[in-house]
Amino acid sequence: MDTRRIGSLDVSIVGVGCNNFGNKVDEAGTRAVVDAALDAGVTFFDTADIYAKGDSETFLGRALRGRRDRAVIATKFGHKSAGPLAGGRPETVRRAAVASLRRLGVLRIDLYQMHQPDPSVPIDETLGALRELVDAGAVREIGCSNFSAEQLRDAERAAAQAGVRFVSVQNEYSLFHREPEQEVLDACAELGVAFLPYYPLANGLLTGKYRRGRDVPQGTRLSGGRYADLLSPHNLDVVERLIAFAESRGHSLLELAVSWLLTHPTVASVIAGATRPEQVRANAAAAGWRLSDDERREIEAIVSSA
Repeated sequence: MDTRRIGSLDVSIVGVGCNNFGNKVDEAGTRAVVDAALDAGVTFFDTADIYAKGDSETFLGRALRGRRDRAVIATKFGHKSAGPLAGGRPETVRRAAVASLRRLGVLRIDLYQMHQPDPSVPIDETLGALRELVDAGAVREIGCSNFSAEQLRDAERAAAQAGVRFVSVQNEYSLFHREPEQEVLDACAELGVAFLPYYPLANGLLTGKYRRGRDVPQGTRLSGGRYADLLSPHNLDVVERLIAFAESRGHSLLELAVSWLLTHPTVASVIAGATRPEQVRANAAAAGWRLSDDERREIEAIVSSA
């Protein structure tokens, strides 16, 4: 597995999104997924204090017990749904970090990320609290999530005074969600910030399990609820054409989706969720297709013309 840099961290180019741990995946299942990930060369694990009300961090920490040195652990704080630990107030940041360290069972978090902006707190105050955590050795690097280009630049300006800076931003990005291309990717290149795409498979649309003219698999994310509208005739037409393109070259749609993201030099690791060992092995293998410039242009033509 190749690696790329997030600040001072070396991370595998495919990571594991741990939002299913404690929800769809119990503790034994979490260990099985983590075992498969490490065996496949995946070292980057991304969780958050709100995932499964903290159980995701707990299960991940237990699964990595005795082999902590083989993993780069990223977690997040401050989401609006975190109750008393929501937001970016300095005292909240400190309390959230202590709680995450305890659940993970570690002395240090490798990448500590602000889950979303908090417009009620000046960013320099949040950075000041994060600087304390770095100085104390509780955190190695800091990042953010769901930040705009303007918010990234504001944070960079504040970093000069705070003495610590965001080295990564984690936003939604896939062939079906291109918003980061408008400004954020350029800001990342300008500022030297690594980009971490979440929902890289468009909530499963780019796995190949959803096909035009076939029944939607029951129990999947797109079988109902707020994501069901992704299965529009237009999107399914794009999926069919992308599958045909990939298969004509001996690859799968999953490989296309992951490898396309990795053609962007600012992308450090593609964070993909997994509920079973075979899924994480497939995700890890998907990074093996090195798309040529011509192939990338053909993919863009398929997406834009469908």
